[in-house]
Amino acid sequence: MNNAYLILEDGSVYEGQGFGHKTTISGEVVFNTGMVGYTESLTDPSYRGQILCQTYPLIGNYGVNKEDAESDRIQVSGYIISELCKNPNHFTMGQALNEFLIGNNTPGISGIDTRELTKKLRIKGVMLGAISNDGTKISELEKMAKNIPDPNETDLVKKVTIKKPIFYGSGRSKTIAVIDCGVKMNIIRSLIERNANVIRVPANYDFDKIMCYKPEGVLISNGPGDPKKAEYVIETTKKLVEYKMPVFGICLGIQILALAFGGNTYKLKFGHRAQNHPVMHKNGKCFITSQNHGYSVDANSLPKDLEVTFLNINDKTVEGIEHKTLPIFGVQFHPEHSPGPTDTSFLFDRFLGMVK
Repeated sequence: MNNAYLILEDGSVYEGQGFGHKTTISGEVVFNTGMVGYTESLTDPSYRGQILCQTYPLIGNYGVNKEDAESDRIQVSGYIISELCKNPNHFTMGQALNEFLIGNNTPGISGIDTRELTKKLRIKGVMLGAISNDGTKISELEKMAKNIPDPNETDLVKKVTIKKPIFYGSGRSKTIAVIDCGVKMNIIRSLIERNANVIRVPANYDFDKIMCYKPEGVLISNGPGDPKKAEYVIETTKKLVEYKMPVFGICLGIQILALAFGGNTYKLKFGHRAQNHPVMHKNGKCFITSQNHGYSVDANSLPKDLEVTFLNINDKTVEGIEHKTLPIFGVQFHPEHSPGPTDTSFLFDRFLGMVK
């Protein structure tokens, strides 16, 4: 482990110890307050373009089991932790966290005050920053910090979606098309476990291409960045609505649904990222959910035929919407969990119940 630095766009510098791949990278610095699930978080495509700060103090103690991964690679740009466990131990462990980052060309920094960093991000909001663990001089990093490109200004969905369709569970009873905006693998597993035949299609597939597979329902997945950048998915969703196709939107998917109906989305100050976010259904029942998003649906912008079904108990942001007459709904949280509580996995059953 060598000296490393985290520098933020406001000029703040944090010195620590480097681990993982030796390099200098930039991105949007965000925090996750979860106590477990670092493998799932690192491989979640919704984190593309971001430097992730883990608030739980000890990370890496059970190593990495690639079966926990939500994609085929680490998606974060860089990783910030307080303490790295150097001697992990678990019967499912395939490799140590440090080795996992090296193998995925991802830099890390440990030994900094992640509590102080999190407080700064909560007060000022998420910030652009850079991690360097390759010996780059502070003076060079300070110049770099003044001109860090904002990843949200680009179309991040195009960077994480697949290039051609993938089929899962062939021959099962119901056919579901998953529009891959950066889908977590446990969403696909959750559908397969419920006897669905899944066709995972690239995010830029239009309505006609999707309908060639004769799906009986469509799921719009989670994904990174600003949903307004994925205009092609919004246009496809509009046609699915006209066709009265059963549609289920998850995370970015609910934002795409809102935009397709003429609603609006906005960027949150510091987002929701963890496995402990409480939401309340309109019937008064509370659920604990797993979340990872930096944008939210503007409730006041929704048309009259969409109603809000879930609200975040902490900040009253929209966590669920539903069409009053069509078989269309979405949630901002992750009912597939992984990691996190399984409180809301019943929503997959509800979706498949809508499918003819």
